[in-house]
Amino acid sequence: MTEQSLETTDALEAASKAVRAGRPTREQAQARHAQLLDCAFDRFLDKGFEPTTIEALAAEVSMTKRTVYARYPDKASLFRAAIRRGTERRAAKPETIEATRADTLEETLVNIAMLRIQLAGTPEGVRLQRLINTEAYRFPDIFQTYYEIAALPTVRFLAEILENETLAGRLAIEDATLSATVFMSMVVSAPVRFLISGNELPAQDVDQRVRFAVGLFLKGALPR
Repeated sequence: MTEQSLETTDALEAASKAVRAGRPTREQAQARHAQLLDCAFDRFLDKGFEPTTIEALAAEVSMTKRTVYARYPDKASLFRAAIRRGTERRAAKPETIEATRADTLEETLVNIAMLRIQLAGTPEGVRLQRLINTEAYRFPDIFQTYYEIAALPTVRFLAEILENETLAGRLAIEDATLSATVFMSMVVSAPVRFLISGNELPAQDVDQRVRFAVGLFLKGALPR
């Protein structure tokens, strides 16, 4: 190989290394994308949809607007993606839901209700609920997204328990999934709405409300 060819080969290899060094790996790109969504989620919670701008988000995570727009054509699509990721990160894990099982059915139902209330009642959970309520008229799909990720796994878990209790003859429930959904509305929704409204609800009051509602639910589900 001539000296000129060697120099050309060396130059090509150096250029290739430079390109590779400047190009983020797949893991780095995924991490940057996650950072964008996490930042967007925090800003949407803090400021709401309208005041939050893609320009500000891009600057905060040291991205160009072009990079953001290449993945999300508008703020609405970024908003939906941020809500989905934020909900996924804060939803109860399967093992956490499973851990609500107790020695008695009543205690299991109390544990399930308290888990949902505690997750929704955190400062971030409250802000997320408020944001969804505020923007649902503009993005009706975000309510469904939240329900499917945050609530539905617990509803299915509870439905399985109710179905098994019915098969064992201890309950008389015709539609386990519908009954689980009604349970969530009856036992969980009222305390959560109270917290979202900005009122404080002492732990003792939450426990009393939940146990009273669970008792009513079970009485209505007993075999006749």
